[in-house]
Amino acid sequence: SFGLFMFAPLAKRIKGLMPTGYTSGDFIRLRYGKRAWLLFLIISIFYGVTWMISMGMAGGILMNAITGIPYVYGMSVILLVCVIYTLFGGLYAVIGTDFIQSLIILIGIVAVGAGILMNTDMTQVHTDLQKDSPMLINILLPAAIMAFFNNLLFGVGEIFHSNVWWSRVFAMRADVGQKAYLLGGLFWLPVPVAAGYFALSSGTLGINITSPDMVGPLIASQLLGEIGSVIVFVVLFCSLASSIDSLLAATSDLVTEDIYKKWLRPDTSPEKLRKMSAWIIVFIGVLTWLICLPRVGTLADVLFFAGPMVGSTIWPIVTGLYWRKASATGAFWGMLLGSLCGLVSYFELGWYTSSLIGAAVSMIVVIIARVVSKTSFDWKDLNEASTH
Repeated sequence: SFGLFMFAPLAKRIKGLMPTGYTSGDFIRLRYGKRAWLLFLIISIFYGVTWMISMGMAGGILMNAITGIPYVYGMSVILLVCVIYTLFGGLYAVIGTDFIQSLIILIGIVAVGAGILMNTDMTQVHTDLQKDSPMLINILLPAAIMAFFNNLLFGVGEIFHSNVWWSRVFAMRADVGQKAYLLGGLFWLPVPVAAGYFALSSGTLGINITSPDMVGPLIASQLLGEIGSVIVFVVLFCSLASSIDSLLAATSDLVTEDIYKKWLRPDTSPEKLRKMSAWIIVFIGVLTWLICLPRVGTLADVLFFAGPMVGSTIWPIVTGLYWRKASATGAFWGMLLGSLCGLVSYFELGWYTSSLIGAAVSMIVVIIARVVSKTSFDWKDLNEASTH
């Protein structure tokens, strides 16, 4: 939600500077040049695939927990469904299904939350936490503080850099983008709060959470029985499908437009481009399926592995949109050093530090480069149509 709130003014700025833009890669290429553009594409595509892997794993885990369907079958079904309707519907299908799925998710969260509140007392939950797990409600716990800001920067970096969100900005009218992202952040604000309460109430409910991936399904199935299982299944399936189809469309756009069209085959026809886009969607889907098969690590382990990379893109994007003196050198080294330092912290310190360190290192590099920079960017160069 905070990422959406912060991206709202950027959406207005992006649409004003790049009325004919197509991908987030277009901005990096026009603003910082080819070297930073190639690094950004590596980061963005890697993150997109990593996110899809975590969502595919989640689909398999969900179906196995609720219906008993083997993990591989459940994971395969959700990936296949998303690939098919993204392949035939494109961005229109993705945006349409995202809207419907978001409504279902919000309704489902309310239903499960109501069930928990009817079976628990908030005072009792707090008392049990003080007795059994006091550190969970200690806001000064160092690891908790780091995890909070790490997750915040992870979410901000994901939204600021991802073509999932940029493609929607370019598809919207100039007067719609900022309002849409503000409303999206507002409506999504209760979801993480509710999900956190679900997890904290598990002790009072006497539910043994054996894996962080199983909080929602276990609580809902025990409290609401078969109805709860169905609700959670529908809600989580919609959530996963919404993420996977958006990532498929956005990542295939990046590969098709930025790599195939602008780099490898600039003279390709629109018809060939559409065919290539379809093959890329299928390839990404198959690649994700193959990596999901072994089920390596938890969802958090997989997803946060890309955290320092997306965290390192925050400052190059923000400064590139507002500072004329933000330099290509600063953007490149900020993303590279931020990613490397963040990955070191991921393995040496823990996942809850990687995005934080990656963003901090990137910020320092970008600001230093800006101070010593003698260049001044012309905003008109971002409007590619007017420069040809």
